[in-house]
Amino acid sequence: MYPIELVTPMAKDLTDFGFQGLTTAESVDTVLGSKQGTVLLVVNSVCGCAAGNARPAAKFSLANGVKPDHAVTVFAGVNKEAVDKAREHLLPYPPSSPAIALFKDGNLVHMIERHHIEGASAQMIADNLMGAMSEHCTAAAV
Repeated sequence: MYPIELVTPMAKDLTDFGFQGLTTAESVDTVLGSKQGTVLLVVNSVCGCAAGNARPAAKFSLANGVKPDHAVTVFAGVNKEAVDKAREHLLPYPPSSPAIALFKDGNLVHMIERHHIEGASAQMIADNLMGAMSEHCTAAAV
């Protein structure tokens, strides 16, 4: 587990932007298990590709005209139970952090794993997410 003073600014990068931080297994199940609507999930991390690519990409993607109903985040190495529960919802994909996923009506419909994030620009990742949102989201909620 990482020291809270190290990860707080990294977590706030998303939560200050409007992402809901999920810190318990129950909160993850409630949001990702919802059978209505769309959810963008960011598995946040302390690694450099999270700061350089994943977090900016997630924020850029919400500038799209079509947005998910909810944007949420869990932090790997911090909220173990929440991350473990999120990873159950991300199966059959192996654990990956950072990672970004889109859910529709409780089903995983789009997944970007760490190996897709590393070496890609934030804008490339955001474009990928915006394509998925255009296909699966209908509301400009968030």
